[in-house]
Amino acid sequence: MGILNVTPDSFSDGGRFLSKEEAIKHAFELEDAGADIIDIGGESTRPGSHAVPLKVEMERVIPVIRELSSSACVPISVDTNKHEVAKAAIEAGACMLNDICGLSDPKMIGVAVDHDVPVVIMHMHGTPETLGTDTMSGNVLEQVKYYLNERIEAALDAGIRRENIVVDPGIGFGKTPQQDMEILRNPRYFTEEYPVLIGPSRKRFLSTGFPGLDREEATAEASIVTSKAGADIIRVHDVAKIMNALNSVR
Repeated sequence: MGILNVTPDSFSDGGRFLSKEEAIKHAFELEDAGADIIDIGGESTRPGSHAVPLKVEMERVIPVIRELSSSACVPISVDTNKHEVAKAAIEAGACMLNDICGLSDPKMIGVAVDHDVPVVIMHMHGTPETLGTDTMSGNVLEQVKYYLNERIEAALDAGIRRENIVVDPGIGFGKTPQQDMEILRNPRYFTEEYPVLIGPSRKRFLSTGFPGLDREEATAEASIVTSKAGADIIRVHDVAKIMNALNSVR
């Protein structure tokens, strides 16, 4: 899954792809590099970030999705926790929802049911505003698994089909570096039934887990580790570098 942030303030690539033309150009670069899915987001969720107004997020993502959906050869995912954005994105051509709030909004579940699209159900401890100051304690694997199972049951009860569910244990979202490494090494702990998405790209924990490497090199190593451990989807910024790393060990 290639990341395309059309934001001014994302932690790694904020401000790089603000214009529709720049965003679309980069989307094709991700596709050419080997991305199987392009995930488009218009609101930063970096530690300490704040929500943006609905209108702003719409203006950032919908024109890009509308144009890409008719020309890209891979599926388009929308990274949002606003049900209004999700609905508009699907109507513009997106065919997957990636929700950091784990479908906690019943209206988001409703959008997924009404449009019968795959959903990524993610775990987050706290909110983006508190991610840098409030981290989990205790058995992180057990707690995350419990939460994901609870959200899966809610999704199924609402009518989301089993084959449309993907889970994401939320690396970097309210966990310590050590906990993030536990998640990275154990993606299949959370489920044997559903695909697991892992998002290690350029995150802070990498300096602890892979000392001596820069963020991109560490992302490549992390991707190898979690792929070997059973992760099904790896969400990254530099698709070409990660594809080369994964292909080198196959």
